[in-house]
Amino acid sequence: MSAPAYRPIACADHERLEFAALTRQWLDLTVDGTGVRLMPLDVYARDGAEWLDARDEAGETRTIRLDRVSF
Repeated sequence: MSAPAYRPIACADHERLEFAALTRQWLDLTVDGTGVRLMPLDVYARDGAEWLDARDEAGETRTIRLDRVSF
């Protein structure tokens, strides 16, 4: 089963993630309805979608499709 079509996020939210990645700032985000604290590492496009690589508070690196993230 394939993932639903990607829905681009607002430009302001994309810029916020990019700035946090550049300055290594922690952000409180919601991913799939669950609150998480993440440090964005990179924001990039791949396979027709935009993605976030981030580190969680346990030190694990996560890759998250941006349309699953809300602020």
